[in-house]
Amino acid sequence: MLVRTFASAVTGIDAVTVTVEVNVSQGIRFFLVGLPDSAVKESQQRIESAFRSMGFHWPGKQVVINMAPADIRKEGSSYDLPLAVGILAADERVIKGETESYVIMGELSLDGTLQTIKGILPIALRAREEKFKGVIVPTKNAREAAVVNGLDVYGLEALGDVVDFFNGTRKFEPVRINLDEIFAGEANKYDVDFSDVRGQESVKRALEVAAAGHHNLIMIGPPGSGKTMLAKRLSTIMPPLTLEEALETTKIHSVAGKIDDHNPLMIRRPFRSPHHTISDVALVGGGTFPQPGEISLAHNGVLFLDELPEFKRTVLEVMRQPLEDRVITISRAKSTVDYPASFMLIASMNPCPCGFHNHPEKECMCSPGMVQKYLNRISGPLLDRIDIHIEVVPVKYDKLTDAGKIEKSADVRERVVKARMIQTKRFESVKGVYSNAQMTPSMQRKFCQLDEAGGRLLKTAMELRGLSARAYDRILKVSRTIADLAGSENISAEHISEAINYRNLDREGWAG
Repeated sequence: MLVRTFASAVTGIDAVTVTVEVNVSQGIRFFLVGLPDSAVKESQQRIESAFRSMGFHWPGKQVVINMAPADIRKEGSSYDLPLAVGILAADERVIKGETESYVIMGELSLDGTLQTIKGILPIALRAREEKFKGVIVPTKNAREAAVVNGLDVYGLEALGDVVDFFNGTRKFEPVRINLDEIFAGEANKYDVDFSDVRGQESVKRALEVAAAGHHNLIMIGPPGSGKTMLAKRLSTIMPPLTLEEALETTKIHSVAGKIDDHNPLMIRRPFRSPHHTISDVALVGGGTFPQPGEISLAHNGVLFLDELPEFKRTVLEVMRQPLEDRVITISRAKSTVDYPASFMLIASMNPCPCGFHNHPEKECMCSPGMVQKYLNRISGPLLDRIDIHIEVVPVKYDKLTDAGKIEKSADVRERVVKARMIQTKRFESVKGVYSNAQMTPSMQRKFCQLDEAGGRLLKTAMELRGLSARAYDRILKVSRTIADLAGSENISAEHISEAINYRNLDREGWAG
């Protein structure tokens, strides 16, 4: 008897439906075809053991299984359940009528219980798109799949439950979750807040501008001045995730296996802070079986690189293209995978190896050559993609002990959201552009026109400070964001002046 069940193969952050065709006929052999990898081929032993544990028997006949389309490689153990259901249905132990209405995924233990698998969210989205009635997944994956509306999601514990479901011998209820309730309850709840930081008002303002325009930012200052503390609070002032952004972000974390059953949807912007010993593959993604890297896990959020010069140069250089294109393409001999990588890069660094160059009180022990060599670890092309350079100075005792009122993250976030709304309206007719940081030169000419006073100020600053053409480009974008925060339609000299001050760490002046 020929029976079909349906599963999914995850490629990048999208899923492709896989048809599992099972034919049981006269003979004694077992064939599994359709480009399965070793883990899929090993499913026979897991399925046989699960059958015995559940009181079923392997068919005493020839079993031929084809997984179509055959040109897509099937990887992992998540195909155990659709294969097992197909074999039982072909052997007439499961009523086959409903098996073709559901996408079935799950890894089998030897005792027949179902184990958690990766990539359930893109699988559920594909199932809804192709008009399947529902999906059958392990219990721990059910809430993640239930994020997708218009799809019946059944989380089951063991193979015996799946058999009972299709035979109708037991009644199971689909899993439901309330997305509105999840967003309302958790979207803006953070363990940290801007009000935790005493002093550093100029740096807080720079972070507000960065969040409002999606600008990359680097902080430079001595140890203990608060760089890491400030960076960790940037997510708290960024606009809340929209449902579309939350789904896209969750898909990436789902494929990477980083979603737990308690938090089925990413409702807060991710904050990723990899150690400086990270490899280039771990940062951008890849591997024998391509997986998303840190830049993709930070999609729609923040990637924080602490002590930037300590990262290997090759690691930093592979970020140049993703920073520009906001997507990373991983190419292999047989396939090419695209992962989204629209993140805000926030970096911090000491001004020199000892950390006290230009310190107001402590003496630097480094020679001028050592300082310049340390700064040269960051290449010009990478620095070119960082819009805001801000110096972080140590906080004095009076500021640390000041009991005055300090602005909370919620207050700053309100201003940031208003500025983002202005940008959304400005770029609504341009596909793929959502913030000032993404403006092309032609957009700058249209939206960043300067009055006479602003033009004179910028010209003077470039001549006196020796600013480069790239600095000119960044100043225009940042000044447009500052104007948006002020609710101003035009860029004034005041906005230009503030933007120029965010370039006071341009490469020519760092070494003093």
